[in-house]
Amino acid sequence: MRVSINVFWILAGFFILADAAYTIWAMIAYGGQVEWVGTVGIGLVAIMAIFIAFYLSRSYRSQGGDLPEDRLDASVDDGDPEMGFFSPYSWWPLLLACAAALGFLGIAVGVWIAFIGVALFIVSIIGWVYEYYRGYFAR
Repeated sequence: MRVSINVFWILAGFFILADAAYTIWAMIAYGGQVEWVGTVGIGLVAIMAIFIAFYLSRSYRSQGGDLPEDRLDASVDDGDPEMGFFSPYSWWPLLLACAAALGFLGIAVGVWIAFIGVALFIVSIIGWVYEYYRGYFAR
């Protein structure tokens, strides 16, 4: 995490310098006028890098120890935690995404399409919740 913190501080410094150079260059090119879109955009990227570096440094200080990727004696398995259980071969998330797409399409095009999306959403969410109560993966 220390490397990430340093990278974001370096990026913040780079973007601050790039913002100053861009502003000066734009003032020379446009006859003394500031080109605000690029100046503000590059400045906001610098601020974003500062926010991320600050957040990572505060998280690093509060966790009280080094991460496995910061230690030289760590193995690959030290940074490989259990991520949880994921449904194998489940088609329900795909149907839920289609239901959400139909819902947004109904908002944009016609309300009647949203009703189809809501019906498909109800069927899909019930299927996803109860998929382990029947079939091949039943408990």
